[in-house]
Amino acid sequence: MVACSVAALVCVGPARWAPHSGRNALLFLFFALGLPAMRMLEARFPRQPLIAILADFWLLPVSALAHGWLGPIVDWMNPVVKDAQLIAVDQKLFGFQTAVALAHVIPPWVNDVLMLCYYGHFMWPLLLGVYLYARGRGSTPAFDEYLLGLGLLLGFNYAAYSLVPAVGPRYFLIGAFDGPATQGWILTPLLESMMRTPVYTRDCFPSGHTGVMLVVLFYAFRFARRFFWVMLFPGMGLIFATLAGRFHYAIDLICAVPLVMVVTGLALALSRSARQRAVEQGARSVPADAIVRP
Repeated sequence: MVACSVAALVCVGPARWAPHSGRNALLFLFFALGLPAMRMLEARFPRQPLIAILADFWLLPVSALAHGWLGPIVDWMNPVVKDAQLIAVDQKLFGFQTAVALAHVIPPWVNDVLMLCYYGHFMWPLLLGVYLYARGRGSTPAFDEYLLGLGLLLGFNYAAYSLVPAVGPRYFLIGAFDGPATQGWILTPLLESMMRTPVYTRDCFPSGHTGVMLVVLFYAFRFARRFFWVMLFPGMGLIFATLAGRFHYAIDLICAVPLVMVVTGLALALSRSARQRAVEQGARSVPADAIVRP
């Protein structure tokens, strides 16, 4: 709610000159007010479980759709892309550009597999959330901490996109590749063509796909170990596909790791604090004459 409210204020304030700022401000405001509105409806109609489910999962559509509305904010904060600086870091660390090097060694059938894994970015976060929610028959501490960690990651990630906007090697280094990123058998040309006209493209640093996948794997390992083993190899394929598909520089993936460590630590601390406050409030609400003394 806070992040979407701030984004809406920026769109109608200092970024109001940017294209689509007014429309995006309304969209951010809708998502900021949607959650309290649904919680009020939940209190008004307690026998309607669908309202509670929508409110509990509200973060997922917010995080997925808000990514496409960052344009006016980034236009105001940092209109110049930073790809040249990211390329220089990769060159200093490794002596080559990873996406360019991989383009020469990955066979077409591997491209198909990796591109299919890449699209798992839209599936695994939802599946783990549904699994945790269904297993606990509603919102549980595990589900709440998972969504909190995911929300913190995406909030920090989108802020980083605003501070270090970059379009990635598939655009900035297009002249360094021998051909298009469609060297696959069947799936790669189809799936890659669906990402040629995204709503927002300055979304490289750090890698959101890598960060989200690591967060999902972390919470799956903690709360749903069987689910973790199912998604481990497709998840690793997704992370590798960010390089093989020319979406990210290597430094984007490297910097996603400390970000994941920070947000999972914050989510754990905040969740424990919230549970402790709930226990203390529950203890204070118990009448003194209801306590059985020896």
